[in-house]
Amino acid sequence: MRHPALLLVAAAVCVALVAGAAPAQPARLQQWRFTLDFIIQGPQAPFLLAQDKGYYRREGLEVTIDRGFGSADAVTKIASGAYTLGYADINSMIEFNARNPGRELVAIAVVLNVPPFSILTLRREGIARPIDLYGKRLGAPAGDAPRRLWPLFARAVGMHPDAVTWITMDVPLREPMLVRGEVNAISGFYFTSFINLKAARVDPGDIVAFLYYDQGLPLYGNAIIAPPALLEREPAAVRGFLRAFTQAVRDSIQNPPEAVAAVKRRDPLVNEAVELERLQLAIRDNILTADVRSHGFGAIKAERLARSIDLLADAFGLPAKPPWQRVFTDRFLPPREARMLPGR
Repeated sequence: MRHPALLLVAAAVCVALVAGAAPAQPARLQQWRFTLDFIIQGPQAPFLLAQDKGYYRREGLEVTIDRGFGSADAVTKIASGAYTLGYADINSMIEFNARNPGRELVAIAVVLNVPPFSILTLRREGIARPIDLYGKRLGAPAGDAPRRLWPLFARAVGMHPDAVTWITMDVPLREPMLVRGEVNAISGFYFTSFINLKAARVDPGDIVAFLYYDQGLPLYGNAIIAPPALLEREPAAVRGFLRAFTQAVRDSIQNPPEAVAAVKRRDPLVNEAVELERLQLAIRDNILTADVRSHGFGAIKAERLARSIDLLADAFGLPAKPPWQRVFTDRFLPPREARMLPGR
């Protein structure tokens, strides 16, 4: 006669199988370290939300997420092996790859389909057009991606890159120095600096912004980047990571306050209302773009990326111009139907 306890266990297993229960997590989770590009704000919420909701663990991953100190720094740290993978400006990665043969990284999902690169000033400065920046003092941290890409913006608006003077400051001082008049303009991510200026009680009507994308530059923005060795060694885990993150992006679009709550749990000092506005601005202008609505989240257009690489190689005098296929791969993205995000 069978033992009653064994019969109960067998019955429970059968019920779970019939109900289509999710497979059990692996006995040992892979430990991955992930670096963000910057301090933790609303637009980085999906990374934290995937962690809080157990999406990474469901894929067999224990992911530790650290704040970043600029895209150039994040790229260097990923290439050095200090982090398993991370989130950074794809253009900074392209420049790094060209200058560091043998240490190249690969973008596996574009998050900011339209980059938030911008120059911001205040109406009192009398800078009504980009060309009015001639001879002005611009401020930004040294590793700021829009600052590093200034030569592209300058040439696009008909200005020599050396026509302005750059002032370097720490990140927390960028917007205050503009408000105090110590610089005439700043570079930064639009959803970061615009919202920071508003939070500093600057009237939005007094903020003048010039977006790089509006000048005809075909650049992409931030992407998830990884070493090729990881892609070769752990392809299933990489696919699982992107599956988890894509679900968190979907959740963030459907319920932005829930996403910002994940940021608040990580940093109790953040202002939830400010970060909610910042996240919604990023979703509207940079994530849920016309391309993403048509072709799905995370992917690129080959011609657009190739044009970007050409521009970067010329502006930075890069020693090599990589083909776009060595910069980005879609092999690890979820199927297209799983990347079609909900509209807002």
